[in-house]
Amino acid sequence: MVIRKAEERDMEALLSIYNYEVEHGVATFDLNPKSMEERMEWFYAHNVDNHPLLTAELDGRAVGYASLSPYRDKEAYRETVELSVYVDPEFRRRGVARELMAAIIKEARERQDIHTVISVITGGNEASIRLHQAFGFVHCGTMREVGSKFGRLLDIDNFQLMV
Repeated sequence: MVIRKAEERDMEALLSIYNYEVEHGVATFDLNPKSMEERMEWFYAHNVDNHPLLTAELDGRAVGYASLSPYRDKEAYRETVELSVYVDPEFRRRGVARELMAAIIKEARERQDIHTVISVITGGNEASIRLHQAFGFVHCGTMREVGSKFGRLLDIDNFQLMV
C-alpha cells in the first residue's frame, strides 16, 4: 500500500467511497450523494494551506483517503483542522485507516501552521474511537442526538489531538 497526496485521477474512487457512506453509513451526516462537481470543489480546497488530502493506493486503485479540512470559518480557528478518514468498504479491517491516520498525523506534526486536530465521530463507532485513541486523541465530549439518519437520532463524540 502506498500513501500519497491525492490527485485528480483519484476522484472517481474517492467520490464512490464517500457516497457509499452517505447512502449506507453514518460516518457522514450528509443525506444526499455528492456530485463529481461538488467533490472537485472539495478536492481543490485541499492540498493548499494547511489542508492536506492523502489517498491510500493499493494495486493502482485508491482505496481510502484522509483529509484535514478547515474546522470553522472564523480566522482564529486557522491552526485547527478537522480530520476525516474514509475507506472503501471492500478494504476495511486491513489497516488502511491506520496507515492513513499515521501519515496525515505525521504531516500535521511536521507543519508549523497546525496546532490542533479535531475529529468528530458518530456515537457507537467503536472501531474509529479505538483507532483515534491509539493515536493519542482525547475524548472531549459527547453531543447527544444532534443528527438524524435512517430514522435514528445520532450522537457525536468529539476528539482532539494537540500536535
